[in-house]
Amino acid sequence: MKALILAAGYATRLYPLTLDQPKPLLKVGSKTITERILEKIERAGNVDKIYIVTNERFSSHFTRWARKSKYKKTLEVINDHTLTNETRLGAIGDIDLVIKEARIADDLLVVGGDNLFDFDLGDFVKFAQAKGKTAVALLDVEDIELAKKYGIVGLDSKDRVVDFQEKPEDPKSTLAAICVYYFPKDMLNLVDKYLNTGENKDAPGHYIGWLATNDTVYGYKIEGQWFDIGDKESLSQADEIYKKMEGER
Repeated sequence: MKALILAAGYATRLYPLTLDQPKPLLKVGSKTITERILEKIERAGNVDKIYIVTNERFSSHFTRWARKSKYKKTLEVINDHTLTNETRLGAIGDIDLVIKEARIADDLLVVGGDNLFDFDLGDFVKFAQAKGKTAVALLDVEDIELAKKYGIVGLDSKDRVVDFQEKPEDPKSTLAAICVYYFPKDMLNLVDKYLNTGENKDAPGHYIGWLATNDTVYGYKIEGQWFDIGDKESLSQADEIYKKMEGER
């Protein structure tokens, strides 16, 4: 199994912090967001290589960081060669780029580079592998107003995704998709097929919604903390909580 960390965004809502530093390399507590994600991936099972996809502006930042990294898994930084927020490939475009450029022929675990969570990725992978289909991690945010900010999912009794709304004005539930996905190797070709439809190539939820109507997608409900680091407020909140947890150890 291969793993991919999506880190090609420009994080304009975090300016000036991210003018010269990629968001995933910002520190939360004593470690960068990327380091915390890698620790989760390393415990996720039989991942033999981890890709980090980024852009032209921040490729050298990740390359320098990866050279100093002490993680056991092999790391490879892939540059999507975009230079601005307006010309970015989008998350789905970047997934497709890595699949093609790295010639990935294994199952693929994808994690957003601005996601922090405390659930066990290994349990998620086992769930997805048992289903043999695409899977997405889900968290009940328990607040209708908050649900309007995320991709909201409806599940049937067998945990199959039967409804997906991207940032709905009137959410049907509060079950939010977080940017953690598992794609079986025989489904990777569908990313290119989706992009050829001309649909939204940025938020991965659009692809999951399309995939749920063209194949089968399962939702894995998680519990615990999840931080979607999108602005200074969420970054500060996560930093404060992780520092407190580290101080209690």
